Amino acid sequence: MPIAYDSSRAALYTPERRETLFAHGQTYTPLQVAIEAARLAYYRIETSALELQRLTEALARVGFGKPSLFLHAPTGSEAFASVRVADGTALIAFRGTQPGALRDLFTDARANLTPWPESAGCVHAGFAAGARALLPEIREWLGRTDHDASRTIVAGHSLGAALATLAASVISSGTLVTLGSPRVGDRTFAASVTLPSTHVVGCCDGVTEVPPELGGYAHVMPRTYLTRHAEPLTDPPAHVVRADRRHAHWQYTLEHAWRKGAVLLRSFADHAPINYARAFWP
Repeated sequence: MPIAYDSSRAALYTPERRETLFAHGQTYTPLQVAIEAARLAYYRIETSALELQRLTEALARVGFGKPSLFLHAPTGSEAFASVRVADGTALIAFRGTQPGALRDLFTDARANLTPWPESAGCVHAGFAAGARALLPEIREWLGRTDHDASRTIVAGHSLGAALATLAASVISSGTLVTLGSPRVGDRTFAASVTLPSTHVVGCCDGVTEVPPELGGYAHVMPRTYLTRHAEPLTDPPAHVVRADRRHAHWQYTLEHAWRKGAVLLRSFADHAPINYARAFWP
């Protein structure tokens, strides 16, 4: 069955509560694997053995082994990585902002641009600190893990998308998939991200509009825009996006905003990871 649009606060604030979309015996594209991995990165595997088991079982459904966790408490940065032995695919997924985690919110708030000599240009200072905290361990893991570098998948949602983008700027091969990413750096940095990429922007997702371009920021391109009907479009004209968003806001107000437990505005509801996944799931 197609996945229904989810306007609930639970979908936005606690995406880890929903079980995996991966089903036994099904085959998934690398893009689908990346999208679900970005959502699975919210599983709190650092808190209990049961959460680690949940993630391990979810990944096993698509052939991946037990995940390794990368965690830096001072910045609140988290990621997991796993390898699929059958084809050597290495999967690295970064966790996004957790609303109750002050460290994540502090990272998001450090929006001044700072040099990123790891590739080029300048990037968000908070994102840079988070990425630099995890990259040494991730590089070490890649160095000792038997995998096919060309099949490396780097993925993330929200803050995790920003960290994934910074990681991808220093990884020589593979693919990058981001969901609901804020702007990460300036135009020079954006041009330095040369891995094949899919950057998905949910219809009215307000996170994708910050930090503002006036501050010197620019998105990594191209971008895949999801219409209000969850149809992916590659870099549609601005007038098409404006019209679609206008209809989407009215539709959301009429159908969702008044419901118990719903997020008040579509600008926030569209940011829920499941509302990204639904566009690419059967």
